[in-house]
Amino acid sequence: MSDVIKLLPDHIANQIAAGEVIQRPASVVKEMVENAIDAGATKVDVVIKDAGKTLIQIVDNGKGMSTFDARMCFERHATSKVSKAEDLFTLTTKGFRGEALASVAAIAHVTLKTKLENDQVGNLLQIEGSKITKQEAIVCPTGSSFEVKNLFYNVPARRNFLKSDSIEFRHILDDFERIALAHPEVFFTLRNNDTEIYNLPSAVLKKRVVDILGKSSNEKLVPIDESTEIVEIVGFVGKPEFAKKKRGEQFFFVNDRFFKDSFFNHAITKAFDGLIQPKTFPSYFLYLTIDPQKIDVNVHPTKTEIKFEDDRLIYPIILSSIRQALGKYNIAPTLDFNRESSFDIPFSMNSQIPVEPKIRVNENYNPFNTTTAYPSSSSSSSSSSQPSFTKAIKAEGFGNNEINQSDWTDFYAIKEDVPEINNQEIEFEGEVNINKEFIVRGNYLITSCKSGLMVIHHRRAVERIVYDRLMNLFISNPISSQKLLFPYEKEVSSAEKSEWMNNSKMLERLGFETTFNELNMEINAIPSVIQEENINDCLDNILDNISFREIDKGDIAHILINSIARSASQKKNIVLNNQASEVLIEELFQCPEHTFTPSGKSIIQTISMDELTNKF
Repeated sequence: MSDVIKLLPDHIANQIAAGEVIQRPASVVKEMVENAIDAGATKVDVVIKDAGKTLIQIVDNGKGMSTFDARMCFERHATSKVSKAEDLFTLTTKGFRGEALASVAAIAHVTLKTKLENDQVGNLLQIEGSKITKQEAIVCPTGSSFEVKNLFYNVPARRNFLKSDSIEFRHILDDFERIALAHPEVFFTLRNNDTEIYNLPSAVLKKRVVDILGKSSNEKLVPIDESTEIVEIVGFVGKPEFAKKKRGEQFFFVNDRFFKDSFFNHAITKAFDGLIQPKTFPSYFLYLTIDPQKIDVNVHPTKTEIKFEDDRLIYPIILSSIRQALGKYNIAPTLDFNRESSFDIPFSMNSQIPVEPKIRVNENYNPFNTTTAYPSSSSSSSSSSQPSFTKAIKAEGFGNNEINQSDWTDFYAIKEDVPEINNQEIEFEGEVNINKEFIVRGNYLITSCKSGLMVIHHRRAVERIVYDRLMNLFISNPISSQKLLFPYEKEVSSAEKSEWMNNSKMLERLGFETTFNELNMEINAIPSVIQEENINDCLDNILDNISFREIDKGDIAHILINSIARSASQKKNIVLNNQASEVLIEELFQCPEHTFTPSGKSIIQTISMDELTNKF
């Protein structure tokens, strides 16, 4: 049998290696910006076109490279940061494997311009698919400039798997923000398609965090500062009342290197236990400084996972430092162990002898006398005609008639009229008949059905109805909007502004009219189904969805309309009477899917007679 095992050619080996190191355009930005920082750069400019598919340019004012180093940096496993195995355990640089530039050069057209400070001229190299096509001396400033064009040009399958421009640029923003937060001493700029996204001058740590998150975040941060023999922890956590519904603003750094760790994240979640609402997540920016010999950064190709030797000891330090900071700034409740544990008694009653209370009984009460069972200040014919059961319900506060049918129709500004109420019973799944009497308690509407009781979450029902109406209208026409008397201003971060602008055409079709100034977004018109008091909640919901999620083009309309429908259902002080409840249920049952909201939450639950019997 002939020999079948052979060495792969270098260009094929480089393309295979590139699949591990360079997964998308954001990987190129991350690796090259980190190389610029390792080169001692104090200013780094990043230019992006078409989410990095057409151009990624990284310009720095670092040390630069000689003619020999300029050629060697594109060879596999060529590095200036590691010379022996022991160096892997004392790393202070971002890169060390010597794979990034070789991987990029294997799958793109790369142009490098670089010059050392003391040299008169610099060097130009052009590489296509790992092959150097041009090298010459040129005049250029000190430092390095990398231009990466046509990423994955020779690996079309990889290029076809890239997401939309908005999603790919979101990944670039994520990696850029992580590096900028880790190095506040470096001046960073980021431009996308000739639009400046970030301009971050060198600053102290808190200023850098505020520059990225927005000016309003300055009042939301609680400082952390803890020093032990094992680890030093500095940074900030967000105040509990500003916890978000998405895991967007959560950053761990160790020795100025971003990493992810679910174990340490659990420590922070535990520190906020009881201080934040369920299904919300606190913001944090924690910087750990630890002996490099006690961590291993070489456990993952993207270097976002780090192995800690003393992770079981670091966990309680993180937990206690956050709790101490929250207590120090009077954010978390504290216990006073010196306080007397007995009940507090008013001073005037300290000398009084406790007296047993007496029970008074109305001797004239007659349970068979219906006129005295529920006394009323009026004896009109309308009140006397109501069944005693209904009076008892109203006496308990189940269904105050604070609004009428016209209040209910406020939700349907997108509809010209509300269907007339007929006397037919509404059928649900061929089995349930809705009666004309309803009990409304909080968000729940209760009525009887053939099998027992039906409970409807009326706010979710409104969400489903508005969503279906908006989606049907959106397919053929823009959603009607209402002009605001005064523009509503909302402060947004650069990333949020970029995401909003990327989806501006879709948002305009949904009824939003917006303009931007340096710091704020101004809302001039909103969809007609949203009440003015719910504008901020709606904007937060939309920004959370488009900023912290990967959304395909086909899903963006669904996500945005769902956010609008959810905000439209949050009208305050909704109390339904029988007529409005009947309109709501009839509208709900006309929806093709009336048992769940667009986000999958239950709208209707039935309680059978057997379940009721078992409870008694």
